[in-house]
Amino acid sequence: FRLALIQLHVSAVKSDNLQRACGLVREASAKGAKVVALPECFNSPYGTQYFKEYAEKIPGESTQKLSEVAKECSIYLVGGRSIPEEDGGKLYNTCTVFGPDGAMLAKHRKVHLFDINIPGKIQFKESETLSAGNSFSVFDTPYCKVGLGICYDIRFAEMAQIYGQKGCQLLIYPGAFNLTTGPAHWELLQRGRAVDNQVYVATVSPARDEKASYVAWGHSTVVNPWGEVIAKAGAEETVIYTDIDLQKLTEIRQQIPILSQKRCDLYGIEMKE
Repeated sequence: FRLALIQLHVSAVKSDNLQRACGLVREASAKGAKVVALPECFNSPYGTQYFKEYAEKIPGESTQKLSEVAKECSIYLVGGRSIPEEDGGKLYNTCTVFGPDGAMLAKHRKVHLFDINIPGKIQFKESETLSAGNSFSVFDTPYCKVGLGICYDIRFAEMAQIYGQKGCQLLIYPGAFNLTTGPAHWELLQRGRAVDNQVYVATVSPARDEKASYVAWGHSTVVNPWGEVIAKAGAEETVIYTDIDLQKLTEIRQQIPILSQKRCDLYGIEMKE
């Protein structure tokens, strides 16, 4: 099946972002994409100072638009971190997924909050305004099961392993790495998660805006289960496409059967209820 990643240029005007995103979703559908993903924070600038101002309930304005365009195009739509979600007085970094009938199939709240301090380069603390999610998020398509993470979640290998155990063959991470962590770890982490679990890994970033308070790295990418980069964007707004070959995934797992060779008598990763 064809996967499309929309690397959107995000402005400070929510209505413009929504309109532009929906237009690019329609374009991707017209080119045969069956699963389409938007970047983290596609409808607002990324930054702790923006989260409360742009926050919405779910369902709300942004998710309603996503539902409508998913149904119109008859696709599976991964809504990036569509919005900072407000719920019960708390804010969450939330990704919603809609099916071809417009129904919401999954709502993933970012599990690992991005609190880092690299002296002289970048300091950022999501936990100043956001709360962490507490669950894994998987949705079914006629093609395969898909696991969801958001940006910093990709650094935690255990999460990807749980998704692998749940039968996921594609992991999608809307994310916004920056100009420090992006060139160092963006592709490396994707290739690692793909090889470790013999799955496809897709990351979808906002386009780079040098004038923004937080400058995203861009370079939305798809990696196959062999660890090869099979599609990659630059820094500008674009849509990239790739065909997800599940037969190739099956062949790789047969050739190097790590999933059946794990020493579960010696070690294990498990999801806590």
